[in-house]
Amino acid sequence: MIDTDRVFATHLNAASSGVVIWSPIKSLWFLSNLLIAIIAAPIFFTFSAFFIFLILTAITLCFGHSLGMHRLLIHRSYECPKWMEYLFVYLGVLVGMAGPIGMLKQHDLRDWAQRQTHCHDYLLHGSSIFKDAWWQLNCELKLNHPPQFNIEPEVQDNSFYQFLESTWLLQALLIGLPLYFIGGTSWLVWGLSVRVVVSVGGHWLIGYFAHNQGERSWYVKGAAVQGHNIRVAGFMSMGEAWHNNHHAFPGSAMLGLYKDEPDPGWWVLNALNNLGFVYNIKLPEHLPPRQELLLEQQNLSNKVRRYPEQCEIANFINKVR
Repeated sequence: MIDTDRVFATHLNAASSGVVIWSPIKSLWFLSNLLIAIIAAPIFFTFSAFFIFLILTAITLCFGHSLGMHRLLIHRSYECPKWMEYLFVYLGVLVGMAGPIGMLKQHDLRDWAQRQTHCHDYLLHGSSIFKDAWWQLNCELKLNHPPQFNIEPEVQDNSFYQFLESTWLLQALLIGLPLYFIGGTSWLVWGLSVRVVVSVGGHWLIGYFAHNQGERSWYVKGAAVQGHNIRVAGFMSMGEAWHNNHHAFPGSAMLGLYKDEPDPGWWVLNALNNLGFVYNIKLPEHLPPRQELLLEQQNLSNKVRRYPEQCEIANFINKVR
């Protein structure tokens, strides 16, 4: 078994042996918002409500999920003042997926399992698209021999994160109050229910394709599943859809590594760095070499040929071989 900094195996089949069970809170939360979105969104459509949906979706996905939850809390790929970290993570809670500690555990469990030679279909998105949709959006996996988590005390014992973890669903609902009082039912429906369905459902959909098909420049030897770059979703996902790059360099703050890989999350992060708000940003060349990381020579050669000034990543990998 291959362990990570936070996850440690307790059994030989720890990543592959388990049962998928229905999760009432997770399922009812998503399905109720889906029902409201299907029935009420067309009735209460206004251009102002649609604008609020776009703005809140962009803010919560970029600053919250991508920069706060993923690149900062989970991977610590950059540093920033504590107030900014708390703000970004709080915005990530508003996406409506989980609390900060729950998000960290979900991500690290899947990341750890996918590095093994075998893991459960739930963890590698290995079922049909309809079955995987039901599983990921309505169920949870109970492993027969769950791994141990070693979450750093500054997260696990942090009173603010503990508060968000215990109240994340309430926090996701509370944003509905100002939406309703300012813009009425239309803002509430589009700013809360439609946004949650698009954000949570979109996160699953990108994850499904990113682990099944798409472009690939890197190959992780021995891993149960490979990441793929989903070009059509690169911009909309705030850069999160460049998942083959992320599998190769999980600690990198930059996910879109080339000019034709738009990464809005990185654009914002780089701007904040130029303004002096964030620092100690980690890029692929700052990460330790991985002996299990191999080049997909043909795909990468095409990239280097098209963007010769951006071949530092390839040079870095070649240098450590």
